[in-house]
Amino acid sequence: MARGSALTRLLHIDRDAGVSLQAQLREQFASVILSGAAPEGTRLPSSRAVADELGVARNTVTLAYGQLLADGLVEARTRSGLYVPQQVAGARPGVLGPAPARGSFPWASKLKNRIVRRTGFRCPPDWRRYPYPFVDGCFDAASYPLNDWREATRLSLGARDIADWTADGGEADDALLIEQIRTKILPRRGIDARPEEILITVGAQQALHAITELLVEKKTRVAVEEPGYPDLRQMLRRRGADIHHQPVDEHGLIVDDRLDGAELIFTTPSHQYPTGATLSLERRRALVALARGHDAILVEDDIDCEANYIEPAPPALKALDADGRVIYVAGLSKILGPALRLGFVVASPDLLEELRKVRRLTVRHPPLTNQRAAALFLSLGHYDATMLRLCRTFRDRRLALRDALNHYLPHFVDVRLGQGGTAFWVRGPEGLKARDLAHRAAKRGILIEPVDSYYALPDGGGDNVFRLGVTSLPRERIRAGVATLAAVVRDMLGGPRERLETAVGERLSGERLREVMGSAVLLYRTVYGEPCIIELSVDGAMRGRAGYANEDRDVGRWWLQDDMWWRQWETWAYGEPVGFVCVLEGSTLKWFYADGRLIDSAVLAESPPEEPIELAP
Repeated sequence: MARGSALTRLLHIDRDAGVSLQAQLREQFASVILSGAAPEGTRLPSSRAVADELGVARNTVTLAYGQLLADGLVEARTRSGLYVPQQVAGARPGVLGPAPARGSFPWASKLKNRIVRRTGFRCPPDWRRYPYPFVDGCFDAASYPLNDWREATRLSLGARDIADWTADGGEADDALLIEQIRTKILPRRGIDARPEEILITVGAQQALHAITELLVEKKTRVAVEEPGYPDLRQMLRRRGADIHHQPVDEHGLIVDDRLDGAELIFTTPSHQYPTGATLSLERRRALVALARGHDAILVEDDIDCEANYIEPAPPALKALDADGRVIYVAGLSKILGPALRLGFVVASPDLLEELRKVRRLTVRHPPLTNQRAAALFLSLGHYDATMLRLCRTFRDRRLALRDALNHYLPHFVDVRLGQGGTAFWVRGPEGLKARDLAHRAAKRGILIEPVDSYYALPDGGGDNVFRLGVTSLPRERIRAGVATLAAVVRDMLGGPRERLETAVGERLSGERLREVMGSAVLLYRTVYGEPCIIELSVDGAMRGRAGYANEDRDVGRWWLQDDMWWRQWETWAYGEPVGFVCVLEGSTLKWFYADGRLIDSAVLAESPPEEPIELAP
């Protein structure tokens, strides 16, 4: 019993570890045995003794012992108990012993081809502890389809499936996964592919690396997006490429004669990385035509291709490709990506055969167990159901973020919306330093992503730009997070340049305020660039229309109180009543909080417009 107590003291139970007590016991007993801390012939303490000492159920210990016995780490002796057998004890010596002395070999001087350390934003490992983590690509645990993935994994361990993925298939990928990608994912992008035109990779990252290894050499002229993916630029630099940085705008990659002479063109058309802009159909056709005319290769990195929920996505470049010069790269949803790292390439079989050879030099093929589980996840409809649920969730979160930015920072930022995706590209006023903002915001519990590292050119203009993502925090925390971020921005900039006490124009009060506001029509732009029209009636009714097709509508009421104009929408501005001091300068109406802060301004129209109004940017 004394020996048993000594062994038990080497064990510890963490009830908050997220791992079952049974698994913890099994793992720790195995570690003790393999390290030599329990020599050959050591008798394990009784299940009752371990249960009493650690405060766990006896059945938990019994099941852990059963697993150790099945794995051959202990042996049973009749009417005596469990013992550490020969050739097992100390099989991993030194696990619990003192660490060996470490030398000081000069590795730094031996490295021949070092990789430049990434200087961009890195999400802290404890991001979940921050109240407002506006970081893209990190997911709250509630988003992960745990039960569905568990079912797919369980089925992949069935006898027939095990026989498939344990067979020596050489470099072949899982045929079921290929078929699921071919019939369920690619048709939504307009792509018709044969099985021999699909290659599985360890995420889209490995696909890009293999492509650069195969198609890029010293002085190869390669066009990439600016701003763009830093890791891709580094891959190309390591190959000695002649890199051309092609600018992007709100419609994605600019297609013009600056692309002439490029042998390869890398682009992210669905949601440009990192701005989120969607390449228009017109530009897609022009890009394919340009590549054909100049005999260039297009590499289409289809990031977030499933996350289009503002309007239908244009077809992939690969769908417009008539002569096989487009290499299509994509991955499974980002929600599965961090766990699985499964991507795929769609291209000509001749090219895929060479890419397969490059892949073999590193991983041979992605784990077939993961491939089969992903295939079953797709075949059972779990992938489609997950994406539908996530699209609804992320759409709601994006709208909440859009509305919060429009409410709290109308004079400080403009926002690029795109057609979907999970992040906003936010540009602040001149003079705002995004890295300084990120540092100060983190002290208030807010994580944002500065974007200067996405720019390769020194005059890229990303100093005052940052990204806000919606994958990592629930909708109900978005408003408070943006309100807190707005306070940090105001502290940094000292508020808007114009305040009530210095405003130029007529301060409206009394009957004059009622006269102006009684039947006013206000025209202005939201922070995300769309026009908005507010119509006021003399009876206190209020109607609002936003968007280029008036698709966003609301109604409310307005009234005058203490020489202030008050308004309350049903849903806009969170449906809360708020009062403003109004100043009229020519045809421009400005409204301020009572403390003097400028909130917004609008053009005072003469009569309600009948058609949607196009306001100049």
